[in-house]
Amino acid sequence: FIGAFHGRTMGANSLTASKLAQRARFTSNIPDVHHLPYATCYRCPYKMTYPSCDIWCARILEELYFKQLIPPDEVSAIFVEPIQGEGGYIVPPPEFIQIIRDIAQRHGIPYVDDEVQAGMGKTGKMLAIEHFDVTGNCTSLGKAVGSGVAVAAQVLDAGLDFGAQGAHSNTFGGNGVALAAVDATLDVFEKEHLVERAAEHGAYFIERLRELQTRHAAIGDVRGKGLMLAIDFVTDRSSRTPDPAFRDRVLSGCFRHGLMALPTGFSAIRFTPALVVDRDQIDHAIAVLDQAVREA
Repeated sequence: FIGAFHGRTMGANSLTASKLAQRARFTSNIPDVHHLPYATCYRCPYKMTYPSCDIWCARILEELYFKQLIPPDEVSAIFVEPIQGEGGYIVPPPEFIQIIRDIAQRHGIPYVDDEVQAGMGKTGKMLAIEHFDVTGNCTSLGKAVGSGVAVAAQVLDAGLDFGAQGAHSNTFGGNGVALAAVDATLDVFEKEHLVERAAEHGAYFIERLRELQTRHAAIGDVRGKGLMLAIDFVTDRSSRTPDPAFRDRVLSGCFRHGLMALPTGFSAIRFTPALVVDRDQIDHAIAVLDQAVREA
């Protein structure tokens, strides 16, 4: 999907479509990779309004693409971030994910759920796709799964596994230290109830961000799930025109005053605190953010 980030190596970069800089001068991307507009309701690429749009951004796959451009029986897989990361922390309507999953299942196409950014409790669910009451045939995990240790994993249906031993292998796969880090991470998740904690503190965090929005007209949108949150800056709320320059000034102000945050999309700032964050730390972050917006 447009806005997606799935990686930077040749195969993964062929799927990525969040920023031109990530694809520029990569002339050997895999051919026949098709991208559709994601369900970006705040700035709908089809200029429609949810829910009267009837989730056209999902239905168009079967009603147009599979009829005129892409033979569905030749599709290897559909790759989806349940909540887009680099694309702007975009949370789609639940029907979007459900319809895409149904289409994939109807045509026997593997549905790949990329949870590298959104997974591991960040959204208040262990996997972000759980918010949409569906499951994938293959789930990609990374980043937080090792708590800072470099490790990634693919969890897939048995029917998708490689039939021949050695068909897919790598030198450092199954590294003992990395797997110990994964095991310890899962143990801490369970003992410290980090998923539930993310849901609870995320609800408080987004409430504070919405309070901030009422004081600053430049904040056009507040969105996210759990502790995966973003604010989007606009020149004015009626047009929803992105204001990346203002966003960058706010980011600089946050850094000056000791708050680490990251850009996402074209004009948004994302917040991904550790799952052990407490309310005092959230309140401090809001105070710094408030100051940075006023100074911008």
